[in-house]
Amino acid sequence: MAQTCYRHPNRETAVSCSSCGRPICPDCMTPTPVGMRCPECASQRTHVVRGVGEAGLFASAPATFILIALNAAAFLAEILGASGGFTVGNSSVIFDFGLYGPFVAEGEVYRLLTGGFLHASLVHIGFNMFALYFLGRLLEPSIGTPRFLAVYFASLFGGAFGALLLSPNALTVGASGAIFGLFGAAFLIARDRGFDAVASSIGVILLLNLAFSVVGPRNISLGGHLGGLAAGVLCALVIMAGERGMLGQRRFPAEMIAMAGVALLSIVGALAIA
Repeated sequence: MAQTCYRHPNRETAVSCSSCGRPICPDCMTPTPVGMRCPECASQRTHVVRGVGEAGLFASAPATFILIALNAAAFLAEILGASGGFTVGNSSVIFDFGLYGPFVAEGEVYRLLTGGFLHASLVHIGFNMFALYFLGRLLEPSIGTPRFLAVYFASLFGGAFGALLLSPNALTVGASGAIFGLFGAAFLIARDRGFDAVASSIGVILLLNLAFSVVGPRNISLGGHLGGLAAGVLCALVIMAGERGMLGQRRFPAEMIAMAGVALLSIVGALAIA
């Protein structure tokens, strides 16, 4: 049974106060460095304990840290499969699991997923994991872990679709599609909830990254970035519709089904053009 906001019993929510644990709806959320707080806990500034520690950080955004760990483990595997240390361009792992249209067409569908956990360099994974940490700590506590994971993987598959659409014969790796999807979702949700300052900051960073995708090095997957962004925006619109009561009383399963649909359409589209 879905939990409801302790102040608005008619509103379902998957988010709880990071201090007292009571369920809270978007109208009752106050963003803090350690997650969302209810109005009462947000006002008790003197009770905030500094130095939460690793366990507290993990509890506020578990999926974010697990995804970072998976990406780091994949990069370690790339290093072990390469002959040039942190220069992983010749790694057998990239060639065996990176996104490549002709191999996807031959049945290696898993590349749509695994390519999103591989990276071309230490700088590549460093930037993406920093962005994932920033966005995950902001977005996951505010929409709940299941929704966050749905946005992430729908955006990852959207990025794979976009990459194959524009460059079907290029070997593509990176979590950038998923990251751009999180950027788009975080921007729309923050703006819809009235966090204009947060939305503005995210919007500026997103625009700068889009500009760099266009004018930057030719090996940047513009299709992957745009595809991930489009999927993330669609997922955000679904979540926003649920918060406005447009998906009925059973909004959580409706949202999850809709976001799974975004991922499925991306996979079908990628297979159709591979």
